[in-house]
Amino acid sequence: MWDALIRRARRWMRPRAPEPLPVQLDRRRIYVLPTAGGLFFAGLIGAMLLTALNFNNNPGLLLALLLAGAAHTSLLAAHLQLSGLRVEAIAAEPVPAGTPLHLRLALADSDGRPRIGVQIACGDVTTTVSLTGGSVTAELALATDRRGLLPLPRLTLSSIQPLGLVRAWAYVWPAQQLLVYPAAEPHAPPLPLPANLQGLPQPERLGEDVHHLRDYRPGDAPRLIAWKPSARHETLLVRDAEQPRGGELVLDWQHTAGLPYEQRIRRLARWVEMAEQAGLRYGLRLPAQPPIPVGQGDAHRHRCLRALALLPQEALQ
Repeated sequence: MWDALIRRARRWMRPRAPEPLPVQLDRRRIYVLPTAGGLFFAGLIGAMLLTALNFNNNPGLLLALLLAGAAHTSLLAAHLQLSGLRVEAIAAEPVPAGTPLHLRLALADSDGRPRIGVQIACGDVTTTVSLTGGSVTAELALATDRRGLLPLPRLTLSSIQPLGLVRAWAYVWPAQQLLVYPAAEPHAPPLPLPANLQGLPQPERLGEDVHHLRDYRPGDAPRLIAWKPSARHETLLVRDAEQPRGGELVLDWQHTAGLPYEQRIRRLARWVEMAEQAGLRYGLRLPAQPPIPVGQGDAHRHRCLRALALLPQEALQ
């Protein structure tokens, strides 16, 4: 019954719709209710007051009033744990479906007041952080079960400090969606190489015959960085690998004809990973979308996997 009442009350709690970040918590967004220990403590104080009044015991009455004052002060202190707290940003690196997504939440305070034991909950996942001035980054591992854009649920920030008698909480509902890549097929067949590369093997070092080093350029794969020469020259140097002539590959949706819809997406995701590891320049053709031109590097890999992740959930006709 209590849970049902809370679910009904949430419909009236702020915020009632997703909101852009940053968000600062003020008194209108913070709610306070006693904990189970707080209710017991209130009953204990009530019994002490009745007993002291019945027996005209002034020391007992004074003690009960002092304890009631301490409880009231803890209520204000719990409220101040959240008041002025600011949620700056939320970010997460894309991961394949089925892999936990590590959500990073940046928190800051507006007045430099220490905040101890602030709990952050996202669904069934919780973590606890403390701020002693400045900012802090909290991390939560969210489960992912499907590809595409993952809408963030409403986050709950709460605290029972300093005495555990009351719980103060507030909601933040970021208007942000996180990307989840499709899970790559675990045992995919070899890459569909063009005719001029059919006789070549498909090791992970394909196309890495180094003939000289060059300066690092954004988008270069980290595996091509020459770490020892970079340390000697105090700048990032990259192996300029010679690609086999005609070593360009276009991964086409038609290459996976005959497979179930989602398995086609998983196979193309695996081929994207294999082509990137092999050092090939590759492109991607998907139905009802402009083709992705041939390229290479982390940014190109992300572009291809993003396009696969955002394909419609229902099978294309």
